[in-house]
Amino acid sequence: MSSGVTAQEVVAAYVARGSTAATAESLTAGLVAASLADVPGASSMLRGGVVSYATEVKAALLGVSADLLKEAGSVDPEVARQMAVGARAACGADYAVSTTGAAGPEPHDGKPVGTVFVGLAGPGGTEVREYRFSGTRAEIRAAARDAALTALLDAVS
Repeated sequence: MSSGVTAQEVVAAYVARGSTAATAESLTAGLVAASLADVPGASSMLRGGVVSYATEVKAALLGVSADLLKEAGSVDPEVARQMAVGARAACGADYAVSTTGAAGPEPHDGKPVGTVFVGLAGPGGTEVREYRFSGTRAEIRAAARDAALTALLDAVS
């Protein structure tokens, strides 16, 4: 992976600490959870994930504010934060990571292609990281996956 952080490292770090993780994914549509699940032993740390591609799913399954989604759209730092909080609660995980953004080819919710927000919720609170990736749709989605894996690793390091 281009970020330098591998799913193997994330799984090993969580297993070593006895911590669990969950995902809430929009533009990555399950890439983060699938990357973790590809690693033998992931069942010890991966609780589950929600692919919330549609705005209504973000609200219904993750508890993201419908008013926020209506006002700001889905590509927003507070949406990313609420997605992570919702996934952590829904899956009963110690940590949860979320991805939302515009992978292209067109801007999404007024945000330029390559805009990505990665949210992280854990016992110590929440944080959101903003990124501007470039490349093809697949490259932006892969970069978002890598950023989410990095956030998960940083949370327990």
